[in-house]
Amino acid sequence: METDPAQLEEKISTLYRVESRQILATLIRLLGDFDLAEDALQDAFRAALEQWPKEGVPANPRAWLVSAGRFKAIDALRRRAQFDSSQEALVAQVAAKTEPAEDIEDDQLRLIFTCCHPALASEARVALTMREVCGLTTEEIARGFLTTPTTLAQRIVRAKQKIRDDKIPYQVPSPEELPERLDTVLQVIYLVFNEGYSASSGTSLTRADLAEEAIRLGRLLFELLPEPEVAGLLALILLQDSRRAARMSPTGELILLEDQDRSLWNRGKITEGSELAGRAMGSGRFGPYSVQAAIAAIHATKSDWPRVVELYDVLMRMVQSPVVELNRAVAVAMRDGPEAGLALIDALIARGTLAEYHLVHAARADLCRRLGRKNEARESYDRALQLTQHEVERRFLKKRLSELSNS
Repeated sequence: METDPAQLEEKISTLYRVESRQILATLIRLLGDFDLAEDALQDAFRAALEQWPKEGVPANPRAWLVSAGRFKAIDALRRRAQFDSSQEALVAQVAAKTEPAEDIEDDQLRLIFTCCHPALASEARVALTMREVCGLTTEEIARGFLTTPTTLAQRIVRAKQKIRDDKIPYQVPSPEELPERLDTVLQVIYLVFNEGYSASSGTSLTRADLAEEAIRLGRLLFELLPEPEVAGLLALILLQDSRRAARMSPTGELILLEDQDRSLWNRGKITEGSELAGRAMGSGRFGPYSVQAAIAAIHATKSDWPRVVELYDVLMRMVQSPVVELNRAVAVAMRDGPEAGLALIDALIARGTLAEYHLVHAARADLCRRLGRKNEARESYDRALQLTQHEVERRFLKKRLSELSNS
């Protein structure tokens, strides 16, 4: 069956973008090896590019790609076995595994828990999950961790070796094992959401596919483990994502929270997120994600800056984070005025913790602008501009600088 080459290429490209991480997760389960599965994934899509123009797109493209990848991997293992007899047992093991149709349990959720196994170093768990489950590049992950791509790549390689050498099982842990792995899983889902909600680089402010994937994984986890802090995480990402459509203008300009058109906010997500946040906070067993969700619920309904500051005080007792301190300083500025917030931000910068974090300089610039301290505002906007890699944020900062020059 002949198909328009351009349309077919676009379809396969879309499939790769939307389905590849799920296909990879299934291939890892079937093949039992990260690197082998990654090679199989690429082989499967190459096979699609070669065969689909002649045979047509199959009724179930994902199943076809999983099957093609598995057979390509088996062929590769058989070739290796011709030169290394130790590979024969592995070939037999992989070939014996059957391919289920659609399993009730989600392969990506199993993969997350495998990547978050307590035997792995904590920083490696997050990096490995973001790379394998979500398909972020080492460069994107490295920016999020304020480290180098080489360092991140080494962590990922070591984590894969640990999983292989220790034969860490590819499965959702038992109820008894879940709590010790939950914190890292929550962290990973939230980091994935953050990359989707506010992309670390590129020409688009958001990556909707990652944000939606994080929400999907959050829902799966909540079904598996309806604990207060899981509800808090799901509430937080729903509430933050509810504002996605209002964060950019039709021309692609960044719009701050205070200037957003609230009619564009997703009321369904706000309602669901607020209910989940209330449930989590009312349980008496809430954690940092639940507190952040409670803050997000206030932003979604009414402006109550004294209550927001109170909640940040609670959060700071739970989490020692300079980013939380920065967010609290901004809330204090809204409650007590720009001078109060600026004093807190200057103290934070003086400590050097966030010296390379563009948002601390952008926040300082905004408060200086509000106070009429134009020279200081320009210096801070310039510093933020030097540090950000995101084109949308760069345009926003340049616009602020231009407004200062023209005022």
